[in-house]
Amino acid sequence: MTETLSTRQLNRATLERQLLLRRTPMGTIEALTRLAGMQAQEPLSWYVGLWSRVEDFRPDEASELLGDAAIVRVGLMRSTIHLVTAEDAAWLRPLVDPVIERSTMGAFRRGVAGVDRDELVAAARAALAGKPMLFAELGRELAKTFPDNDPASLGYVARAWLPLAQIPPRGQWGRKGRALHLPLDDWLGDVKAGESTPDRLLLRYLAAFGPATVADCRQWSGLTKLGEVADRLRPQLITFRDEQGRELFDLPDAPRPDPDTPAPVRFLYDYDNLLLSHDDRSRVVDADYEGQGFGYDNPEQPRSMLVDGFVAATWKVTGNQLTIRPFRPLTAADRDEIEAEGTALLDFLAPGRAPEVVID
Repeated sequence: MTETLSTRQLNRATLERQLLLRRTPMGTIEALTRLAGMQAQEPLSWYVGLWSRVEDFRPDEASELLGDAAIVRVGLMRSTIHLVTAEDAAWLRPLVDPVIERSTMGAFRRGVAGVDRDELVAAARAALAGKPMLFAELGRELAKTFPDNDPASLGYVARAWLPLAQIPPRGQWGRKGRALHLPLDDWLGDVKAGESTPDRLLLRYLAAFGPATVADCRQWSGLTKLGEVADRLRPQLITFRDEQGRELFDLPDAPRPDPDTPAPVRFLYDYDNLLLSHDDRSRVVDADYEGQGFGYDNPEQPRSMLVDGFVAATWKVTGNQLTIRPFRPLTAADRDEIEAEGTALLDFLAPGRAPEVVID
């Protein structure tokens, strides 16, 4: 009989793989590989994600890796910018190209009517040769070749048909920069990435987010037909059921900690993949974000805080003050742990200032 995993068991397994049960001594590249990348359309907030996961995290070292193209910010899963290693960018991008193209063409197809794909890619490469550009700048340049088409559409479709990396100094610690882009292969150079297959993608997903359903992996990647992939890999995998009876897939030797394993307070950044990479988020989210004021009327992406492994509050830093808004009553022990971890976060974000943690 197939074992059923409780929500708490899934919680602890996912936190372990997302490096949130204890900080890891791994370096940035190893941690990003373990995490299967981090969503990173905000240029700097992902540093908090690594700080919460990596022991003695040095943002300047991660910044140097970004500058050296050892790690890269590029459109990937869910057609959003992710921070990944150069190796992962090289093999993941071809897999998610159809997803990016589908979402892009849904919005911009009319603006590129009659444009030949190969001609647009060639024109984009020529425009970007040694000259990084904003999408808007690229679109205006492409309009010189395609004067009958919408410049904005040309720029965004070029990004779908030609993978573009968002280059430093944007995204580097303590620096600012415009959202300039170069072709991904030009920026990375020669990278030995290995095979680009949906089998590899599903296995990497399970290592970072499992145990999980096929629908969970689809939510993370945007790819379809993953049920066929799971069936093909079934002899290599182990299966469970969740409390709703859904089939969960996992790697046989992946960690599945005891559900009573302590989970420390952790601060997540906006767009943290822990909260975005499952079709059913109840393994980590038992709060109603819309009921807490986040939704269509307030499109702000909340920065969330974990208490005992589940989302329990949002947080915001203003100067040297960290304000925490709990979703539920907190114990005295919770408050003490939150204040200690919050003070450490402020020391990371605003060193040299007297930290102030406020729990509303």
